[in-house]
Amino acid sequence: MAYAMPLSFYPSIKELSMANNTFTKPSFWSRRLILGTTVSGAVIFFVVGIIFWGGFNTAMEATNTTEFCIGCHEMEANVYQEYTPTIHFTNRTGVRAGCPDCHVPRPWIHKVVRKIQASREVFFWLTGKIDTKEKFEEHRFDLAQNVWKAMKDTDSRECRNCHNFESMNPEFQKPRARKQHLNAFETGQTCIDCHKGIAHHDVRGKLSDEALEKLEAPNPKYIREVPKEYKEGLARIEAKEAEQEALAKAEKAAEKVKVDEKIAAAVAKALASSGGAAKQVSSAKKAPSQASNINVDWTKAKSTDIGVFYPGTASIEWILGRNHGGKRAFTKGDRCTECHGKEIADIGQKIVSGESEKELEPNLIPGKRGSIDVTVDATHDNDNLYLRFSWSDGEHAAVPFVEGGKMDPANPMKLAFMIATDDVEYADRAGCWGTCHADANTMPFAPEQEVLKGSDLAQRLNFTATAGEGSPLGVSKYLTESRTELELKGRGGKALGGWDKLKGEAEIKAAQDANQYMDIVRYKSGTGEVEDGQILASRDMHGGQGAEVEAALKDGTWSVVVKRKLKSDQAGDVSIEAGKVYNFGFAIHDDYSSARYHHVSFGYKLALDNDEAEVNAVKQ
Repeated sequence: MAYAMPLSFYPSIKELSMANNTFTKPSFWSRRLILGTTVSGAVIFFVVGIIFWGGFNTAMEATNTTEFCIGCHEMEANVYQEYTPTIHFTNRTGVRAGCPDCHVPRPWIHKVVRKIQASREVFFWLTGKIDTKEKFEEHRFDLAQNVWKAMKDTDSRECRNCHNFESMNPEFQKPRARKQHLNAFETGQTCIDCHKGIAHHDVRGKLSDEALEKLEAPNPKYIREVPKEYKEGLARIEAKEAEQEALAKAEKAAEKVKVDEKIAAAVAKALASSGGAAKQVSSAKKAPSQASNINVDWTKAKSTDIGVFYPGTASIEWILGRNHGGKRAFTKGDRCTECHGKEIADIGQKIVSGESEKELEPNLIPGKRGSIDVTVDATHDNDNLYLRFSWSDGEHAAVPFVEGGKMDPANPMKLAFMIATDDVEYADRAGCWGTCHADANTMPFAPEQEVLKGSDLAQRLNFTATAGEGSPLGVSKYLTESRTELELKGRGGKALGGWDKLKGEAEIKAAQDANQYMDIVRYKSGTGEVEDGQILASRDMHGGQGAEVEAALKDGTWSVVVKRKLKSDQAGDVSIEAGKVYNFGFAIHDDYSSARYHHVSFGYKLALDNDEAEVNAVKQ
């Protein structure tokens, strides 16, 4: 009977060899490595791995080109055509960001994940889900949302491959961009929050307000320390701009002396020819001419250059709405001038030319100037505030949709300014802009005539009295404090604004008592009329203490001098006191314009003997 012996019973080759005084060492290629793999096997696996890896990587990179991305007509005929006119395709430096630069991650793990996800897109391509332009447009919004979410979740990782925060130089950025990027550092904003639609058609307008707010909300995880290099660049550009501004002021001051001499000579000549008479009007009605007493040493006044621009249909609802990129900054308290103070001319030109991306002017006036540079001189004595507005007259631009080309033929120019305390909402950052609403007369959401006539508010708001010159019955300026709510979203075709949501008489009176109104003074050059009124529930141009105005157009330069008492006991007037700062804004109806077709300023600060205020009235 045979028995099977265990393997350990038999001597090994090494033992037999030793017994015979011989030992054969395994070859190098036969040596055992990890998990019993020989060296030769490992080499074979290594070579095969390299070949496989190289082939895999080559294949993956072959799919990682713009040429591959537009290999199907769906991409080539749609998104590629939108992309080529943008700065990512052609620019002054010749640096191009192709499809994979924005849509494929560079880190290997994330790249592989994205490629796996792309297999789903291949499936949709095979099934013809977007094989026509119509189908593509049908799904564009969903596709865009997917990209936005991916970028939001990764802190715009692919954007930052090229646009590194640490490499930004604020010396080459506009003031608005500097402000926005500083805010991004400090609050946790990411690139896609603000830069949607820069390579393809922007469909953010299809997002609901709630979805947009959620998508663009700051993420605390993305908060960054402001780079040292950015701070240093910011200091350099601010110092450079301050120097340039100082030089410009010095040149302006020298020019001002010459202008003052011309104006003084013109006034003296006018007084001599009229026997010492001059235009002077107080309150709402034109007063008889009498001797002028606006005698001011303008060499002692503080001069400020303020640009006014053409606003088109921009209203407070637009400012607070989704189409305004600065909405978030504005609502948290930033002033309009902080972002836009140095781009006034650009804004105005874009709107009058129809180039504004926001399409703020549907009724273009060929030849209308986009902005006007105005010099505001301010001074005071113990009793009165003196303001002088000076600017160059422009060429006449006939209005194509008005017979005769002049909206207000009786008045070549009108000037109005408003003063308010911080008790008025938004006055601290927007000045008088808070009175401009989307449903006011001649604005996009102005109610129809029949609606106004049939409204139970017709008597309270006195639509006829508040209609602009040459304008039909309409809604005037008003403050949000006088309404129960404002429509900002416009969902379901709702009109923006709140003209018909007037508060009760008791609430309006309470707002009046709480200084929630704007004091307005307006001068009409043709009739010589000066109006002193207020804006709360509507624009009421009656009452107040009145003002004195002298105006002249000499050698192509307008000069409007206003004398106004500092203190008043009249309703609707804002008394101006030393040690306090007031909100100030003004508008010029240039070239026979009326209603909204004027030039306006942003909100500025006015004070007595305070260098921190833009309009600083120094004492005589």
